[in-house]
Amino acid sequence: MGKSNVFETVKQSVTTKQAAEFYGIPVGRNGMACCPFHDDRHPSMKVDRRFHCFACQGDGDVIDFTSRLFGLGSKEAALKLAEDFSVSLDSKGHGPPRKTIIKRKISEEVRYRQAEQKCFRVLCDYLRLLERWKEEYAPKQPEDDWHPLFVEALHRQPYIEYLLDILLSDSIEERASVVAEYGKEVKKIEQRISEFTASHPAGCDERSRGHSAGTERPRCAGEPFCHR
Repeated sequence: MGKSNVFETVKQSVTTKQAAEFYGIPVGRNGMACCPFHDDRHPSMKVDRRFHCFACQGDGDVIDFTSRLFGLGSKEAALKLAEDFSVSLDSKGHGPPRKTIIKRKISEEVRYRQAEQKCFRVLCDYLRLLERWKEEYAPKQPEDDWHPLFVEALHRQPYIEYLLDILLSDSIEERASVVAEYGKEVKKIEQRISEFTASHPAGCDERSRGHSAGTERPRCAGEPFCHR
């Protein structure tokens, strides 16, 4: 099979959206994803049969996408797609020769982008939760005992705000240090949020339901990111 036929067969069989999801890049229902080719904090890349980033202007077909993602030549990228998606490349329906198999591996840059985005999401969700606890569980009278969630909010809020400020900075080195040094702690925070959400399935407790109807509803951890 000629080189051009390999390309055409792969492009007709696999969309860029399918490849992006297969290689670990989350794609929203609207087809938008965070571009792996630049420092993308908010989804700016549209993926369907082709891809186009409205921020860095990256554009191309599924082979171009895979080539850039893994640092491969066009032919290697096409053969990788054929192998990963079981695309038949000859008239007998056989896949590509075994010698052309390229081990599936997401580049280190893509892994880092995913880790940074998760770190930001978890810390932002936790900050919203702390702000909520600080308001809902504040002592009503000076002699009232301090609720543990109120104490947690007082102790943790400045620290979480500090980490988020670093993740919002322009320095890739500073952001990378937070992702590397606080990865385990972010996992613990994510578990903390999950445990609280599981124990409060309605998102609000008896105390918050007692607030007046004119009070703004507290935002819960599952809602969209905060805007700081």
